Parts: sequence; structure tokens; C-alpha cells
Amino acid sequence: QVQLVESGGDSVQAGGSLKLSCAAYGYTSRPSCMAWFRQAPGKERERVARLDSDGSLTYADSVKGRFTISEDNPKNTLYLEMNSLKPGDTAMYYCAADYRWNVCYSGSWQLYYYWGRGTQVTVSS
Repeated sequence: QVQLVESGGDSVQAGGSLKLSCAAYGYTSRPSCMAWFRQAPGKERERVARLDSDGSLTYADSVKGRFTISEDNPKNTLYLEMNSLKPGDTAMYYCAADYRWNVCYSGSWQLYYYWGRGTQVTVSS
């Protein structure tokens, strides 16, 4: 059973940076895709970035050029480096993973099977 544990969330001022981590436990093969989602109060959960097992990267338009997704395979850890943070980036950030390629390509958060509990990012102006 895959377990995902996020960390690194904090309160920062606009223009600042944060690096989120997602430690993955319990899997024998790397999931087909691992992704970062975020959800702000009253808003739909949205995918921020995705990193596939073949190295393919996908970013939401709203974070392109500011956020970078990466992983440390030996440590089974996924990262999200966030720069030039804006108040609109304020949200709970979740790590998710799935082995099914149709789910990875769908972009639909409801289909992802494995989730962490989230880490809060707050950006003040």
C-alpha cells in the first residue's frame, strides 16, 4: 500500500519561495505518475504539476516558469519548488500518485487513488 506524506508548507510573503516534499512509502515500483494538486477554500482541487515515470513533466499554466517538480528516486521523495509566490497560490497542497496511465493523463483529481494529507501554503501580500 502506497503512503504519501507531504511536508514543507509554511506562511510566506509574496515573492518568496518554498520547497514542498512528498515522501512515498510502501511501493515496490514507482507509480506511473506522481503529482501535486492544490485546493484553496471554496475552489475546485486543481493539478499543479505532474511527473511521470518516463520523466515527462506537466505544469498548470498558472505556475509555469515559477514552480518546478522533481524527484529523488533513491529517497522515494517528490518535490515541488515554488518561486515568486503569489497570494493566489495560497492553498492546501496535496501529493497524489497512480499506476493507471488513463488516470495520469485525465487530469481529474477524483480518479487518483493514492493521496497524502496535504500541507498548507499561505502567501501574504
